[in-house]
Amino acid sequence: MSHREAGERLLQDAGILAEKITEMQYRLQPDLMERFGTIGKIRTKQDSQYSLSYLAESVLVKSPSLFTHYISWLKVLLAGYRVSAEDLETNLLLIKEALEKEYEHPHREFLLEYLEMGIDVTRHAQSQASFIHTSMPYGLEAQVYLQHLLENKRTEAFEMIQAELDDGASIRDVYRYIFQPVQYEIGRLWQQGQISVGQEHFCTAATQSFISRLYSRWLIQPNQGKRLVAACVGSEQHEIGLRMLTDIFEMEGWDTYYLGANVPNGSIVEAIERHESDVVAISVTMTYHLHLAKDLIERIRNHPETAHVKVMVGGYPFNIDPELWRTVGADGFAPGAEEAVAVAERLLIHPVSLDNVSTASE
Repeated sequence: MSHREAGERLLQDAGILAEKITEMQYRLQPDLMERFGTIGKIRTKQDSQYSLSYLAESVLVKSPSLFTHYISWLKVLLAGYRVSAEDLETNLLLIKEALEKEYEHPHREFLLEYLEMGIDVTRHAQSQASFIHTSMPYGLEAQVYLQHLLENKRTEAFEMIQAELDDGASIRDVYRYIFQPVQYEIGRLWQQGQISVGQEHFCTAATQSFISRLYSRWLIQPNQGKRLVAACVGSEQHEIGLRMLTDIFEMEGWDTYYLGANVPNGSIVEAIERHESDVVAISVTMTYHLHLAKDLIERIRNHPETAHVKVMVGGYPFNIDPELWRTVGADGFAPGAEEAVAVAERLLIHPVSLDNVSTASE
């Protein structure tokens, strides 16, 4: 309980602390205003609040790797904006100072312990390999597809996908070996400052439109009578992975109901009840939304008409910490869409206790 109390309290105070930390850093490093101007100060506050939120969430669920992975990712991202590893380390050290001086909480030692791990990350080199390799199935095709998107060649990109399908590739192959790694690679390129936010949005929107245009090729599967409701938590904007997961379930004969993002918990529970769902798939991309997943699962469990429904989770935080699904109260976890179907089937066949559920990755 002490970890949870510390995490929840810091989530509440993150905004106020971020303001103080930003002022401290600009007093300590007056050259920051010359280097980045007023907009830089605004971004420093935003980054400080994100770091505090990630720290809080990591402590809340007792998973330090969530915070250290975030700092590793942030270090690479900021380098593209000419923010050095030393600047980031200074920011984290000021967070430590603020917590020690101004954060009166009986369990702040947990926050400081995790924070020290993040500070250590800033002192080591970071690298992120490409998600696309020619040795992978359809690796060359994925590279060509990505290049078409980066060059704003939507027509050529879609024609390439159609040609692959006409030559015998399955829709599932296209999802797994082209769309998915390309999305990961687009995220990596944006993180490293090699493409803009606009390019990232264009590429993602293009792939989403292609997914919709391909429905006519496979929406003929017989219905097996099993039902899935899929939703993102909070204001998550990374929906494409959950969309592909839902499609894979459809291909397996499931009746699916895709809610996407920005849906209130009450509406999600109502949809689960109305559609008599057997399984719920909840997607989390941003670590600081983990508490929202836990809240949603608790609400599903506490509603008499949905308490029996099996809950699966997936997304970035769960891939970092494969045991995290237990902490948020889910029945299972899958690292990808293909594995998710197997986990869902197993949950329905063997409705065992939470501690005994295995995932497809085990």
